[in-house]
Amino acid sequence: MTTRTKTKHPRAFEPATLALLVVCAAVGAVIGLQIITTLGVTPNTALIGVLVAVALSRVPLAVLRPFRSVHRQNLVQSTISTATFAAANSLLLPIAIPVVLGRPGLVWPMLIGAGLAMLIDFVMLYWLFDSKVFPGSGAWPPGVAAAEAIKAGDEGGKRAALLGAGTAVGLLGSWLGVPMSAFGVAFIGNVVALTMFGVGLLARGYSADLFGVDIAAHYIPHGLMVGAGLVALIQALVVVFRGRRTPDPADSTESTAERTTYTRDDSAAGRGLGRGFVLYVGAAILLAITGGLIGDLGFGELVLWVLYAAVSCIIAEFIVGLSAMHSGWFPSFATSLIFLTIGMLLGFPPIALALLVGFIAAGGPAFADAGYDFKAGWLLRGRGSDPAFELAGRRQQLFAGVIGMAVAGVVVALTYHVYFDRDLFPPIVQVYAKTIQAGADQDLIGKLLLWAVPGAIIQALGGAKRQMGILLATGTLIVNPIAGWTVLAGIVLRVAYRRWKGPEAESQMTIAAAGFIAGDALWGFGNSLVKTKF
Repeated sequence: MTTRTKTKHPRAFEPATLALLVVCAAVGAVIGLQIITTLGVTPNTALIGVLVAVALSRVPLAVLRPFRSVHRQNLVQSTISTATFAAANSLLLPIAIPVVLGRPGLVWPMLIGAGLAMLIDFVMLYWLFDSKVFPGSGAWPPGVAAAEAIKAGDEGGKRAALLGAGTAVGLLGSWLGVPMSAFGVAFIGNVVALTMFGVGLLARGYSADLFGVDIAAHYIPHGLMVGAGLVALIQALVVVFRGRRTPDPADSTESTAERTTYTRDDSAAGRGLGRGFVLYVGAAILLAITGGLIGDLGFGELVLWVLYAAVSCIIAEFIVGLSAMHSGWFPSFATSLIFLTIGMLLGFPPIALALLVGFIAAGGPAFADAGYDFKAGWLLRGRGSDPAFELAGRRQQLFAGVIGMAVAGVVVALTYHVYFDRDLFPPIVQVYAKTIQAGADQDLIGKLLLWAVPGAIIQALGGAKRQMGILLATGTLIVNPIAGWTVLAGIVLRVAYRRWKGPEAESQMTIAAAGFIAGDALWGFGNSLVKTKF
């Protein structure tokens, strides 16, 4: 049997693999466009890609035999999920904003700017993944679900049985209205971070009924996220540029004795951040030129807009990425709205704000989804035990993701008018448009600064690994109190089961959690298709 170091990772541009990736990407893109314009959400189609690849690998044809490789199956799930989020969240949503504001002539400049932002965010996580800031050992729950599904299809036996049982429970719970993804996440992520997430969900769900205070109306979630986000960025920069002498015991998925090295060291992560910022500045300048902002803004305002856009994209990707890593949820819409609000307070005119929020909104989903995909690959390739093989595989996932984005871009460019002509827009676009049209309320700055203070303090107390402030703010931005109860119940069950069964409970809970998440994803996907009459 060959050793892992002698194994060559399958390539994304192999003819048969490339053909399947393009087809799956096109299907994923269309699914994403259809569902976001009718329901306002984007389904995670990674597991659909897994099922397609596993099914094809069982067909007794020589041309399909290579798809029995778990690594090729991983490339398929990476491509279809990337294409889905790229088409829906990163491309269609941004170009819809100027259309709703009565400026359809800005569709193509916005499409180019959004495409660049999406690509930059995706590549930045490639540079940052498995560093101290975004370690491969982080939770990334949907990535765990995808990896476990692939492993179960390959190995069968007890693992497949447990995953199947978990999926059945996930389907049943979702049918009963229980957010089973939240339940599954509770078995995988950091306990402290997820507890804060659950508390935030409950606070948002019950504050009005219990205390007569609508925390959203007072911009409390927004202020918390602003403060926590700024501190999170500072913490990340400290980790990257100064390093840490000892492992952090907050790592929830791997003992610190085992996790002292990363495939991206501090210097590589620092270079990635620097390159990303430069690329964002360049993309913002191009968007400003093609979007006509040079004629609308003075030189000083233009420089401020470009720098603010670049910095906002960096902070937004960290907020979204850290939330996705720890909880499997990423507040992309809400985070973009926060930076839109701050942009209004800075005095930018409506069109500059429209381009700004579209630019910021395009990157976060690509960053988070890339984390899920790279996590799945990291698990399948041996948790970084062979750095050369891990980096080679991650590079092929990068290519697979770029293929998905390219196909998504073509699909959006060819079909966006079909949706817009039928007055089908992602619902959040109306929120952005109405916010821009309403203008800035000067009282907002006081509210944001007031609640930014506790957000910053909580984030600082939790440290860079627990992300308590980010997760608390994420919870308060989401109206789903049932998910809050589900997360907290899952944490209690996790702790109790761990004490009962001991260390071996971890692997069992991970597989079961993957099943819960898979069942919820499959139920949501099927339910979405029914509701949209796809």
